[in-house]
Amino acid sequence: MIAQRIALGVILLFAVSALIFAGTQILPGDVAQSILGQSATPESLANLREELGLNQPAIVRYFVWLGGVVTGDLGTALTTRQDIATTLLPRLWNTLFLAFWAAIVSVPLAIVLGLLAVRYRNGPIDKAISGFALASTSLPEFFVGYLLIFFVAVKLQWFPSISTVYDGMPFLQKLQAIVLPATVLTLVVLAHMMRMTRAAILNVMQSAYIETAELKGLSAFDIIRKHAFPNAIAPIVNVVMLNLAFLVVGVVVVEVIFVYPGMGQYLVDHVAKRDVPVVQAVGLIFAAVYISLNIIADIAAILANPRLRHPK
Repeated sequence: MIAQRIALGVILLFAVSALIFAGTQILPGDVAQSILGQSATPESLANLREELGLNQPAIVRYFVWLGGVVTGDLGTALTTRQDIATTLLPRLWNTLFLAFWAAIVSVPLAIVLGLLAVRYRNGPIDKAISGFALASTSLPEFFVGYLLIFFVAVKLQWFPSISTVYDGMPFLQKLQAIVLPATVLTLVVLAHMMRMTRAAILNVMQSAYIETAELKGLSAFDIIRKHAFPNAIAPIVNVVMLNLAFLVVGVVVVEVIFVYPGMGQYLVDHVAKRDVPVVQAVGLIFAAVYISLNIIADIAAILANPRLRHPK
């Protein structure tokens, strides 16, 4: 079953690569014209198209690009003439750094809030947690980001409004720089994980063995911690992995708001320049991360639930 999940993930990644390539090919405008400008002569445009291989059929260019990706060559940026893989690596680490610290805060907090909501279900604490979750889900990340910039960065001046990080930057300064974007990402994924944790545990609480534990006189907290939560771990892991994938893939808006030097900012900059190889490379990396984390979630569910390993 694990091998099947991995094989399906690889097939899906190839399908996504074809969609990404097709999507970039149907974008309006001319790449050569974007590079040389409106004053370029027809001869220079024709020479550049031939140099970039734009005169070849799309299917040929796709397999050339795919062959390079398989061998680790993501191509060369059209606007800067720099190797994409070399340029992307530090930005990928910046995005992963931001997503990692957002996950460090959001995952334990979501599980704890979900457990508290179950323990005090239908009470004031449960309603307060659920209300907070609904409010944070309803607000888009750009709105939350600008609110934090205005009140926390401009009015209170606790943290910088521009999240600038660089190689060799002291660790504590780097953490201080990402506090606001990490807070936005935490609020975005916290509500979903908390609500799904609550729902998964409440579903398990309907089981007969939970009633047996109650009849034995165990406290409500011990029942949730020792009996309900371990048996609800599989759906919780799935939700956590999906939200971790969003932390990496969904950072585009947050990175643009805080001018954070990550993958999302890099993607937006080169979309504006119509730098197709960069857009293709970043899109494929985002897809690979998302599919990989989903595969990990499936494998974790298989290992945690014997019924999935032995469906008969």
